[in-house]
Amino acid sequence: MQHGYLELKLAHELFKKAPDTLSEAEQARLGEVAGKQARLEQRILASTTAAQVVVPAPTIATRLDEIRQRYASPDDMAADLERNGLNADKLAEAVERDLRIEAVLDKVASAVPAVTEVDAEIYYRLHPEAFDRPEARRLRHILITFSNPIEKAIAAKTLEDLRSTGKNVESFSQAALRHSQCPTAMDGGKLGTVKRQQLFPELEPAAFELAVDEVSEVLESPMGLHILRCDEILPFGMMPFTEASPRIIEKLTEKRRREAQRDWIKEQA
Repeated sequence: MQHGYLELKLAHELFKKAPDTLSEAEQARLGEVAGKQARLEQRILASTTAAQVVVPAPTIATRLDEIRQRYASPDDMAADLERNGLNADKLAEAVERDLRIEAVLDKVASAVPAVTEVDAEIYYRLHPEAFDRPEARRLRHILITFSNPIEKAIAAKTLEDLRSTGKNVESFSQAALRHSQCPTAMDGGKLGTVKRQQLFPELEPAAFELAVDEVSEVLESPMGLHILRCDEILPFGMMPFTEASPRIIEKLTEKRRREAQRDWIKEQA
């Protein structure tokens, strides 16, 4: 029973598929992972810590609801369970087992020392490259392509006329939708967050000189003629420690928790 549930769960986690829809290679991978996981879980449940854990019924009900939401209908869920040798009662038993394992690991992890601001600052000083933000901007553009000098002249005139409306983001978005020949037109011309060396060399200098809400002159790239609009200039350079600290503490806390759980499981062998 547990083996069937474990394969069902891992198939969704690893491949977002039901076990019986996996390819031969995916089936082999699933079997390997499920075998290792089953042995690991058995060691956890055999511990004295696990014997002290009781999972409340509402917690089990919540997890079962989460599982039901993966399926289009109750019939689809029932069919999937049946294919894996499960039914509603067996699923509830397996879920309770899963939650006991999670509770044991949470209890083990809760004993780790808290990460301090000093710990975080040491990490910050030792890993400066992780907090050096590259220069980046949020940009939009309008692209018009051409195949001959006449079309190029018409495109240049159209874009020049559109520049005057570009300071208003809504107007620029509407103009992109009407005129741009780039797929980004459907999203108001958004290029998203752009860093150095991600644009055509013909566009980059102008893009990174724009002020917020400023529109570039008409620019030419191998794709055609463009105008660019700067929506936002993102912070760049070294991230201040006060800004980085919460992220570092979260990262180090999770690392300590994983290490504590791994070491505890080894001791159960």
